[in-house]
Amino acid sequence: VQLVESGGGLVQPGGSLRLSCAASGFTFSSYAMSWYRQAPGKERELVAVISSDGGSTNYADSMKGRFTISRDNAKNTVYLQMNSLKPEDTAAYYCNVYIRGYGYWGQGTQVTVSS
Repeated sequence: VQLVESGGGLVQPGGSLRLSCAASGFTFSSYAMSWYRQAPGKERELVAVISSDGGSTNYADSMKGRFTISRDNAKNTVYLQMNSLKPEDTAAYYCNVYIRGYGYWGQGTQVTVSS
């Protein structure tokens, strides 16, 4: 299993970023996918989850209305569109999949929101 995140960077408050996670090594279309984030000195927290067919999504309360998770099963890729970014969204963002009870993680992509 390999998960490779990309798309992070430095953005001003109020700006937008789109993160991507390219997956391989498993049947992507069979599994729910998630995005997590971890800020310095804080625990890793769930950002959003999307079902295997993309028909169902869930978000942490602080991200509702600003973030959108989506997936393209033909490309084995999950996305996180982030709008109206705030300084408190600064964190490393990680892609995740649980397969048979074991969690797999990417290396993360850093998002920094600062003026």
